[in-house]
Amino acid sequence: MRTPLSTEQNLMGGTTIPYVGTISEQLEPGSLIVIRGHVPSDSDRFQVDLQYGSSVKPRADVAFHFNPRFKRANCIVCNTLKNEKWGWEEITYDMPFTKEKSFEIVIMVLKDKFQVAVNGKHMLLYSYRISPEKIDTLGIYGKVNIHSIGFRFSSVQNSGVSQLTLPFTARLNTSMGPGRTVVIKGEVNTNAKGFNVDLISGKSKDIALHLNPRLNSKAFVRNSFLQESWGEEERNITCFPFSPGMYFEMIIYCDVREFKVAINGVHSLEYKHRFKELSDIDMLEIDGDIHLLEVRSW
Repeated sequence: MRTPLSTEQNLMGGTTIPYVGTISEQLEPGSLIVIRGHVPSDSDRFQVDLQYGSSVKPRADVAFHFNPRFKRANCIVCNTLKNEKWGWEEITYDMPFTKEKSFEIVIMVLKDKFQVAVNGKHMLLYSYRISPEKIDTLGIYGKVNIHSIGFRFSSVQNSGVSQLTLPFTARLNTSMGPGRTVVIKGEVNTNAKGFNVDLISGKSKDIALHLNPRLNSKAFVRNSFLQESWGEEERNITCFPFSPGMYFEMIIYCDVREFKVAINGVHSLEYKHRFKELSDIDMLEIDGDIHLLEVRSW
């Protein structure tokens, strides 16, 4: 599932590096930058810089410097350049890039930090050290091949409410059935242990779908509570999609035979219907260690 981008530049045959390009609109919370490319076999490092302008002398301030390094320790170094001086390095040793392999970097702008995913997996958070409002230039340098650069300029809508109170209970606009969708937007607390999202039959109080990400054990538990007892837990997952402090958009899609769940545009799991009367599922409950920003259903 690819994120729809408001502007995307496909660079046929790649682009010349260094690449320095103007960002056409202001980056506001909810904006995305998507960079697709390939790491050549002889790469020792490359970097993606979100800059204030493109001045070389004096060098433009860099609000966010994202720098994968392959020599010696495989790591990603993040930093900020202000008045031609680097700050302290934030280093991530979980390396998602591999030489001779393609990649997709998604940088999301949030209200107080950047959030980065690589190949659909949450990678890191980087708190702002200088304001992101003046960022107007994207710079890409080093040994890397870039195929496309895309932007989605949109904001994280939260209906003017700073956050919805928990536990949150609401009646769905339309009861469940094939083609129905629920979208939940939120931010995981920095010290989160877990949270839960439940789709419930208001009539019987059965829980048709219980989603319970547990951050301390990195388990994404699914279950149903039918006729006053829990069923067998499902835990199988290729990649645990949540991390403390991260922003997420969870999409729950009801299909004929199962629910499908995606996190930040990446398919995460399916859950076969155990509660068969889909049209009786008309309530949503959310609780746990998150800031709940928005809930929508259609």
